[in-house]
Amino acid sequence: MGSRLNPYLNFKNSARQAMEFYQTVFGGDLSEMTFGEGGMSQDPAEKNLVMHAQLVVPNGYWLMAADTPAHMGTPSPNGSVSLSGDEDAALRGYWERLSGGATIRMPLEKAPWGDSFGMLVDKFGVPWLVNIAGQH
Repeated sequence: MGSRLNPYLNFKNSARQAMEFYQTVFGGDLSEMTFGEGGMSQDPAEKNLVMHAQLVVPNGYWLMAADTPAHMGTPSPNGSVSLSGDEDAALRGYWERLSGGATIRMPLEKAPWGDSFGMLVDKFGVPWLVNIAGQH
């Protein structure tokens, strides 16, 4: 494997639930390690929090996440995760599955630049952008 650029999301006590949800959206293989398993638990109450989770999807997507332990403060902002391409059915399917419990900021519809575009914040507070290439 050469190099890879992929999102690494930060959560406060919900990384496991978020990553299990993303597995239902994208499919793929999910692996997780807790702070206790990694020998990194400073607080016994946090030993079962996720130190590292990784979702590897057959289409090449990789998504990683972790819980932020109390001694590290508030999770850092996640920015937005962007899904884009010309696979209309696949991207619309991701949008539909991500929409469950989400706040839709902009419906997925034809944009002025000719693509279909939408924005939502999923039920875990992560903003997503979906752009489906139109005919240019």
